[in-house]
Amino acid sequence: MDVGSLLAALALGLVAGAIARALVPNDAFQNMAGWQSWVASTLLGLAGALVGYWIFTGLLGIGDDDKFDWGGIIGAVIGAIIVVAVASWLFRRMARRSHV
Repeated sequence: MDVGSLLAALALGLVAGAIARALVPNDAFQNMAGWQSWVASTLLGLAGALVGYWIFTGLLGIGDDDKFDWGGIIGAVIGAIIVVAVASWLFRRMARRSHV
């Protein structure tokens, strides 16, 4: 992976993660601020891009073989919404267990 591809993947992850966090109400990451919020959005977006790629290209046969491209932003956002929702559910479930 060259530097340009890495930067494009990070930008795609940040955009997809930020959109997904804005669309998922009361996500477990809403109390984060500053650099932690940016890192969480980027990581969630990157994971979402992989999930979206897997769903659309792997399962449905739609799309191309590039995991990180701007044309796949819709799949990345859909995947990031899934990742944010599942991660929020898991974090809240683990938080309840640790308080019991």
